[in-house]
Amino acid sequence: MEESRELHTAMFPWLSCRERPQGHLLLPKKAQSKLQHLNSHPHLITFHPLIVPHADGLPPGTETVSDIDRSLAHLLVIALDRTRDQVEAALRTLNPHISFYDFAYWAPVFASQLGIKSVFYGAVSAAGLAYTPLPND
Repeated sequence: MEESRELHTAMFPWLSCRERPQGHLLLPKKAQSKLQHLNSHPHLITFHPLIVPHADGLPPGTETVSDIDRSLAHLLVIALDRTRDQVEAALRTLNPHISFYDFAYWAPVFASQLGIKSVFYGAVSAAGLAYTPLPND
């Protein structure tokens, strides 16, 4: 029996909805609706919606950075961290060879437990991050 040479990937990106990600994507529902028309290869790229739980301080319905003022981004990180169970369940079901992530520091832990390789990608350079203002505590 010949082994399949297809590479099955999954991606859980931090989206500002200004990006055009490519791959097998786990996305908040609102991001999915904004990106669906950009999917030039629907036979190769499948969107899997995530429900982003509310975090105190975020406006209702917030799912992406473009929904809020930049000063609230840290609260969106908290909300997206609460999608961990959904992402883990999706990875169990999809069983990709590789999972790409950026902000989800917890993704490689359970990807490894599932035998899935994980790759960190950063769309912003370290120099760019160095100039990002931090919220006041």
